[in-house]
Amino acid sequence: MAARESPLLLAGRIAAAGGFQLIFTLRCRILRRTIPGIETDVKKLVFLLCCATGVMAQTGEIRNPRTSPEDVAAGAMIFRSHCAQCHGIHGEGGRGANLAVGIFYHGSSDADLLRNISEGIPGTEMPGTFFSDNQVWQVISFVRSLSERAVETRVAGKPAAGEPLFRGKGGCAQCHKVNGEGGRLGPDLSNIGSSRSVKHLREALEKPDSEVLPAFWRVSVTDRNGKSYSGFRLNEDTYSIQILDMEERLHSFSKKDLQSLKIEKTSVMPSYATVFSDRQLGDLLAYLSSLRRKARTQ
Repeated sequence: MAARESPLLLAGRIAAAGGFQLIFTLRCRILRRTIPGIETDVKKLVFLLCCATGVMAQTGEIRNPRTSPEDVAAGAMIFRSHCAQCHGIHGEGGRGANLAVGIFYHGSSDADLLRNISEGIPGTEMPGTFFSDNQVWQVISFVRSLSERAVETRVAGKPAAGEPLFRGKGGCAQCHKVNGEGGRLGPDLSNIGSSRSVKHLREALEKPDSEVLPAFWRVSVTDRNGKSYSGFRLNEDTYSIQILDMEERLHSFSKKDLQSLKIEKTSVMPSYATVFSDRQLGDLLAYLSSLRRKARTQ
């Protein structure tokens, strides 16, 4: 006669085959009816499984395996050639977020950074990359090294004094939304402090034509009937173009039906270099810099 299998081992095999929740519970009920004394063994097994799960949760965290000085140096080379255009040569921020202060708004764990760099961040300008995991790990090591010697730029102005300027004298809310309030002709600024450095914000206020995203290029068209339209270039392909006019109305045109099409890569936003005093400009910058999303700590 074959030796009877240990109830504990049998319960373990069944639990592994059926899962740890409903199927495990149902099969244990059957086992209690057919194998005497298995209830105590099952309780022991559940306890051991819970302990094992806890250990896995503690030790299963993904850690960066490329953290040597050589890896940091290699990561610096990759960063400067592929990331600095948006994040600044020293990670101080620009069109992209300031990475030098060690605050990461879409997750700060090694696993979060690996995912965000490799796959990009949906809903932002951050694209995915073609680098291997080892190269991405090296970039992460370099980015983390930045915060060891960086000091976040402080703005001398007062955010509370800058908000009235934004909504009043500057007329910024006519085109820009902040937390759901304002126009939609310009970019949403609800979290602009998270993705733009103070230096970049100042340049945008004083020299708005220095960088204009394609979605905000100015477009002028004339249709087959001689009627003219103008607005922002929302989308364009080989055969069509869509624009948003200054009244926030959407227009779509087939290019073959247009008499003329003109695109200007300049901004409709005026320069505020002479509109505000130095103190007012500092207050406005402080307000814009304060518009940030909460950082994820895990």
